Amino acid sequence: MNKLLFAILFTVISTAALAQVSNQPRPALQKSISADSLSYLNPKDYIIGGVTVTGTKNLDKDVLVQISKLNKGDRINLPGEQNAAVVKRMYDQGLFDDVQLNITKINLDTVYLEIAVVERPRLSRMHITGPRKGEIEDLQKKLSDKNAKIVNENLLSTTTAIIKKHFAEKGFLNTTVDIKQRKDPGDANSVILDVAVDKKHKVKINSVTFEGNTAFSQKKLRKFLKKTRQRHWYNLFGSRKFLRDKYEDDKQNLVEKMQDKGYRDAEIISDSVWRHDDKTVNVKIKIYEGHKYYFGNITWSGNAQYSSTVLNKLLRVRKGDVFSEEELNKRLVGPTPNNDDVSTLYLDNGFLTYSADPVQTRIYNDTVDLDIRVYEGPRYTLNRIILKGNDVTNDKVVRREIRTKPGQIFSKEALIRSTREISQLGNFDEQKTEPRPTNINPTDGTVDIIYNVVEKPSDQIELSGGFGGGQLVGTLGLTFNNFSLRNIFHLKEYRPLPKGDGQKLSIRGQSSGRIYQNYSFTFTEPWLGGKKPIFFSLSAYTQLSSTGQYYPKSDPRYNNLRINGIGVTLGKRLNWPDNYFQLNYSVNFDHYSLDNYPGYIFTNGTSYNIKLTQTLQRNSLDVPIFPTQGSNIMLTIQGTPPYSLFNHLNYKLPPTQEQVYHFVEYYKVKYDAQWFQKIYGKLVLMSQVRFGFLGEYNSAVPASPFERFKLGGDGMQSYQFLQGSDIIGLRGYQNFSVIPVGTNYNVNNNPGSTIYNKYTFELRHPVIASQSATIFVLAFAEGGNVWNSFDQFNPFNVRRSVGFGARIFLPIFGLLGLDYGYGFDKIPGIPDANKGQFHFSISQSLSGGFN
Repeated sequence: MNKLLFAILFTVISTAALAQVSNQPRPALQKSISADSLSYLNPKDYIIGGVTVTGTKNLDKDVLVQISKLNKGDRINLPGEQNAAVVKRMYDQGLFDDVQLNITKINLDTVYLEIAVVERPRLSRMHITGPRKGEIEDLQKKLSDKNAKIVNENLLSTTTAIIKKHFAEKGFLNTTVDIKQRKDPGDANSVILDVAVDKKHKVKINSVTFEGNTAFSQKKLRKFLKKTRQRHWYNLFGSRKFLRDKYEDDKQNLVEKMQDKGYRDAEIISDSVWRHDDKTVNVKIKIYEGHKYYFGNITWSGNAQYSSTVLNKLLRVRKGDVFSEEELNKRLVGPTPNNDDVSTLYLDNGFLTYSADPVQTRIYNDTVDLDIRVYEGPRYTLNRIILKGNDVTNDKVVRREIRTKPGQIFSKEALIRSTREISQLGNFDEQKTEPRPTNINPTDGTVDIIYNVVEKPSDQIELSGGFGGGQLVGTLGLTFNNFSLRNIFHLKEYRPLPKGDGQKLSIRGQSSGRIYQNYSFTFTEPWLGGKKPIFFSLSAYTQLSSTGQYYPKSDPRYNNLRINGIGVTLGKRLNWPDNYFQLNYSVNFDHYSLDNYPGYIFTNGTSYNIKLTQTLQRNSLDVPIFPTQGSNIMLTIQGTPPYSLFNHLNYKLPPTQEQVYHFVEYYKVKYDAQWFQKIYGKLVLMSQVRFGFLGEYNSAVPASPFERFKLGGDGMQSYQFLQGSDIIGLRGYQNFSVIPVGTNYNVNNNPGSTIYNKYTFELRHPVIASQSATIFVLAFAEGGNVWNSFDQFNPFNVRRSVGFGARIFLPIFGLLGLDYGYGFDKIPGIPDANKGQFHFSISQSLSGGFN
């Protein structure tokens, strides 16, 4: 009786196990042949003679047999728990809608089994509705790996999770996803998923509060949360979206900031985020501040090269200072703004493997004693300097700029300076120039340096047209910034011109037909002879401006101007006061021929301008396109021979203007300075001061009609630019509209002034910084003015303006700029000069320059 009850109970349990595997009850074992000997009341052991799989379309049968764990030669008890377990294992894969285990044959004690399956349908495509087109495309990219996958609960749940996470990262925390299946009419075993997405409202932060804080105010703690900001009236432009990943980063930053203020035991006990309304959440963080700690005694060990006194001076941490591990590590391993940390001392003197481990030896009351354990290692010298990635630029062009040479002591400063010099060439992507020590050999104390560079397009083309002054002017300019003169006759080197030697060739032409023409040519060699940094430049130009095709010479409206010029410049890099200085000397010859031409002090005659220019410049900008630190300071002194001392003109009997200005004489001084400084994050402040003065040797000879200063507008050297005048931009005012008080010139007949100054403050922030383009936006405030004598000169009496703009640097076109400026001060006689002005600029100096 007990045996019968046990058999009945075992049969019920086996059947119940199968019922849990599927929504519909299925027998655990089906007999496809006559097998009268099988009985749940009398199960028997069999040897598995073989296993087959039927019903599969996309799955590997051998793999399914392995999953079933039915191996040929194994023993199986039938009917019993084993057959139920096989079916369950197959269902657990999530690949089948139906699974059956059949007996196909029994031969004595050998059984042959069949696993019959019905595969679940696969995903043919997803049809997403609800979000914008661009958002749907982003989702499809993230879900593209789901195509052709089995449609099961896992696929549906992961799809939902991916979509919700995508929108949660953008601040949509309440996104809902509804997925429905429908058969694909083109494939009976595939389905289409209709995914309806409702991202709801973007969730923002209503309030952020703290609990447990006594030393830190609520306001101070909120400042430590950079990306988790609560609603305030002054937070108009700051993001208030609640982003979970940013919130987690902010919590970590919060603890680090508290510890940096001396609370080394500070931690977050708990935090909570809860719904305030449909669009906002509240955040509450409970913190533990702990005690405020201070530095105690600081000792050094392991330092043989430098004494503890020297290291303490660089560390600049004293007993009693607030304990800050962040500040301590910054002083030990850098970087610091002035590179005055302990790490720089060692790395600049060859100790490449230097390390320092500050060990807290004693903590008592609120004081922490430290022992800074230094590992100096050997002093390394440079073995090989390896250059990679310069596919166009010749090795010598890069190597001559590199400050690290074989045999020198390893120097971090030389490595940084070399990176800057490579960037200044303009031929490589500044973001990807990477110097890296390699093959560090402590046995002989040598190390190799690899400079990895990435070439970027450096040639530029200027093709533009503009309408102004009643005429249409076209411009075509070509600048080859990596030219090779020595390969000019080697046709194989043309790409489209020979490249690779770091020379610069610029050809530019402007024309409006026969009314206006201007053609210029410049060739520059930064290393004349190839062995020393001797700068050489040759330039020439010719300009014609005439109304002769419309009016005869007898007509008062006739005018004609022809200007020809040529110039040579030689320069040298200096090592004193430091090696950022360069000294240039230039000789220029300009010939002016005027026939009833306005815009100068005299309108008829021929004039010659032979001038010698000396320029002393110090340029320490980190990169040329978007500088973030450093300065660019330039002092220019220019002059002509004092012809009035030996031209035998009697100035008591006033000579004609043509006689006075046949050979112009003057001296000229200009000072231009820029400073760049990071303010916060990537925000950069550019400050600029400019001054110019045109003087005379002889009081009987009026100031030169050439080389004067014209202020106002965009500063573009466009078709309005007359050679021999300095064009200085002042945004917010019309071109050339700023004139001295008491004069009645207009923008068309302004001859220029002899004194000017200008101040600029500009906040810049990058939008894109890549090899293909650099874009930054800016806001500016500037002021400037002009005078004709020092009696009137007042450096604080300036015409003021403010505005905003953007700069786009494209390697092929150079720097393009658009500004809107508003001038605050009216210009007498020119009522519209200071109204809101849009200014467009092209090919100006990359650093913001001295145009």
